[in-house]
Amino acid sequence: MPSDLSPIDKAKFVAAKKAVEFVEDGMRVGLGTGSTAAWMVRCLGELVREEGLKIRGVPTSTRTAQLARDVGIEVISLDAAKWLDLTIDGADEFDADLNLIKGGGGALLQEKIVATASDQMIVISDVSKEVETLGAFPLPVEVIPFGWQTTQALIEETLVSMDVMGRSASLRMNGDSPFVTDEGNHILDLHLKRIGDSRQMAMILNQMPGVVENGLFIDICDRVVIGYGDGKVEVRDINAGTIEENMVDFVENDNLFTDLTD
Repeated sequence: MPSDLSPIDKAKFVAAKKAVEFVEDGMRVGLGTGSTAAWMVRCLGELVREEGLKIRGVPTSTRTAQLARDVGIEVISLDAAKWLDLTIDGADEFDADLNLIKGGGGALLQEKIVATASDQMIVISDVSKEVETLGAFPLPVEVIPFGWQTTQALIEETLVSMDVMGRSASLRMNGDSPFVTDEGNHILDLHLKRIGDSRQMAMILNQMPGVVENGLFIDICDRVVIGYGDGKVEVRDINAGTIEENMVDFVENDNLFTDLTD
């Protein structure tokens, strides 16, 4: 492993390295999107190339699909897979109940579809993503382009009666143009600061015309693998109620992550 990796990147690496231990030969695996998930895809690619692991990956974005192909993972569609054994993905925030905010990378719709079509979901993260209450990270909401300003106004009006600390929404941009998801939609980022009732929030948002999906993942995650900069990993299993700690060795002079971009 390159010696100049930041502590955060080292934490992401060890979390990814630990998470792929749950992948077994012959599995159909959902491949998440984002900076942490990219480490996981690279780790899985190494197992495919070096140890002959046979898996089929269902990516949650076009960029994850390209990365998976680049590292030697067989990529198939969710329709071809029909159901998945496991999905591994990152998160922007998670709480003690393993509820999540996702969508910082703009792939929340495909990520939620893939995660809910899986027997289990594992989230990989560094410890900075753990929060007492969701909402400090802006909540992404995918909306159709038609009438998006009206949808934004409706959301902001609805937030007045919700248990949140902030009530503004902003259109996510890509330079001078609106960010466009793989499905051709826009994303509104809700600056809520704190979400008092995330389950209620998710339900109300998805009832609004123009809203395609929101970034709250409620009762979907089964395990979270938390990495630390010193190589420690913590695995929390919400179903078993267990917490395990291990150490993951760094690999010296490893070119596994050469030119890794996300």
